[in-house]
Amino acid sequence: MAYWVSKHIKEGGVTSPQGFKASGVACGLKPNEALDLSLVTSDTLCAAAGVFTTNVFQAAPVAYDRALIESRRGVQAVVINTGSANACTGNQGKADVLTTVKAAGELLGIDPETVLVMSTGVIGKPLPMDKLIPGLRQAAQQLAATDDAALQAARAIMTTDTHPKQAALKVTGPTGDYTIAGMVKGAGMIEPHVATMLCLITTDAPVTQPLLQIALAEAAGRTFNCITIDGDMSTNDTVLVLANGASGISPIDDPQQEAYDVFADALETLMLELAQAVVRDGEGATRFITIEVQGARDRAQAHQVGKAVANSKLVKTAIYGQDANWGRIVCAAGYSQAGIAPETVSVWLGDQQLVREGAPYEIDEERSSALLAKTDIDITIDLGQGEERATIWTCDLTHRYIDINAHYRS
Repeated sequence: MAYWVSKHIKEGGVTSPQGFKASGVACGLKPNEALDLSLVTSDTLCAAAGVFTTNVFQAAPVAYDRALIESRRGVQAVVINTGSANACTGNQGKADVLTTVKAAGELLGIDPETVLVMSTGVIGKPLPMDKLIPGLRQAAQQLAATDDAALQAARAIMTTDTHPKQAALKVTGPTGDYTIAGMVKGAGMIEPHVATMLCLITTDAPVTQPLLQIALAEAAGRTFNCITIDGDMSTNDTVLVLANGASGISPIDDPQQEAYDVFADALETLMLELAQAVVRDGEGATRFITIEVQGARDRAQAHQVGKAVANSKLVKTAIYGQDANWGRIVCAAGYSQAGIAPETVSVWLGDQQLVREGAPYEIDEERSSALLAKTDIDITIDLGQGEERATIWTCDLTHRYIDINAHYRS
């Protein structure tokens, strides 16, 4: 890891980096006059990178954004709506994306092809453009470079989230200071794979597009790809990063630069904070669970075992019920198809070893119950096959999760 210094910016968000503005407005996409449309802009063109869902039923904005990112064109604005995922909406969904970027371009006085779009909400529901376009006009009028504007933008992208999720870091690197910040929404339908979860990150660091894409993809593999709430991958998962270079420091354009290592570390640090915030706000969650898989042949094996345990409904409900049923943990590891050897596997709950080399080991039920009464739960699995490791973050599964998702559209 490169040496660098960072400081959290209290109440910071996507407007914390220089040259960015944001707004969040209510235009009737949600009931009860809740904020439902966000707009984030840069004073200048940004290098842009993105990672997206691998679900084959990709939403119209995902397909549009992916193509624009791959073209390596500059980006100057992002429009984010709730209420409709604009997924499985056919040609009308594609047309609505084009209408949105054209309207944004006209309102902001910029090239429409420098506008990205993200959507979240119900699948198969067409965008109510008669509400969205007036809302976009209002959002353009309310753009501001303030902490409050960033907070309103973060609120406006929420669906079943219980609170807005944002973070900002001030970074001191070898060539000077810059800021990196982001906002994320997501509480259910969370099983990213490359990255319903949307994340927008802004920075005034001057990073070239190819390096920005590399840094994002690598960081996503160790952050957003390592969380799961319910094992359901959305049609809309998107993580975008915009870098406008407004800090004025020397360009970060060489992967061998220490400055690039510092930026990549800072990006991963921010993304991990946002990813964990998603898990902590999981629908109905009462426990935050860290699953550390070590002793693996390679990271892929460790990741596969960790995800199997994290997605096990039996493991998640046992933790909710404060039942140290370690058999469910080894069972999930066993069906992960990761090529593990039962006789070399050991398991810990916190600092209490439950399993040694595939067999029970000095289990203290009273102590286990005390560990499971905590909000943060740590599970360690040693596969006994190598030196690699991976960490997965998840939450418990509660009655409240069922209530939320049984009545999502009603």
